[in-house]
Amino acid sequence: MTERVEAVARRVAAGGVVVLSGAGLSTESGIPDYRGPSGVARRHTPMTYQTFTGDAAARRRYWARSHLGWRLMARAAPNDGHRAVARLQHAGLVDAVITQNVDGLHTTAGSPRVVELHGRLDEVVCLDCGNLTSREELDRRLREANPGFTAAVTAVNPDGDVELPDAAVAAFRVVDCGFCRGGMLKPDVVFFGETVPAPRVARCFDLVERARLLLVLGSSLTVMSGRRFVLRAAKRDVPVVIVNQGPTRGDGYAALTVDAPLGRFLPALADRLVAAPLDVLS
Repeated sequence: MTERVEAVARRVAAGGVVVLSGAGLSTESGIPDYRGPSGVARRHTPMTYQTFTGDAAARRRYWARSHLGWRLMARAAPNDGHRAVARLQHAGLVDAVITQNVDGLHTTAGSPRVVELHGRLDEVVCLDCGNLTSREELDRRLREANPGFTAAVTAVNPDGDVELPDAAVAAFRVVDCGFCRGGMLKPDVVFFGETVPAPRVARCFDLVERARLLLVLGSSLTVMSGRRFVLRAAKRDVPVVIVNQGPTRGDGYAALTVDAPLGRFLPALADRLVAAPLDVLS
């Protein structure tokens, strides 16, 4: 792996790097991805915005599953890959992180400039009045509305819900917005079939266009939501380096691709480029 680390280090050393991260960076924190080695795409269909807003039964099922899944997600901690990215930021080599993940682990790891493309699971928005509340507050209200609700969790999914049998969620009670008293609550994340806010996309395009290098970490780039930034980089002659386990749909645009586990590769990269650990730099 030393040669591959050295090849990426030569490109990152000049700075001006923007990172685009995906679910593969969080797998070592216990959060599976959809399409990588721990992927669940073949057995799990993510909730769509249209189904969530239009089907009360599906919405109840989502909140019952997510109510339990949130407890697992909330316990997830940054891994060595997240911390390595933060070290590179604090050293001035990485200017910003664009993440497709909704787990907030880049920020927890100490990264100062993070654009969370798809939002965060730890915030909840009312679709009627727009009020934002914390997931902790919603968790408290759901516990009060569903005393004694327990179910065996068989697997947690990348979007924060878990696998549960239908019988386990039949009696689950969903709560409405406590601010406007009746509005529909939704995690403040972009569901499949939903559009990323235009100003957020524009900010990401601007970061990519100003970058000296786009470094893709742990993303298969299967979905256009992330792949568009690789396409924009290629159009503007910004070099692209991809580090991922398995092939990606952006490989044809990359100046360099590396197939490696991020939890090992990124700390080695940071060690190669940064002398001091994050707690000294921050």
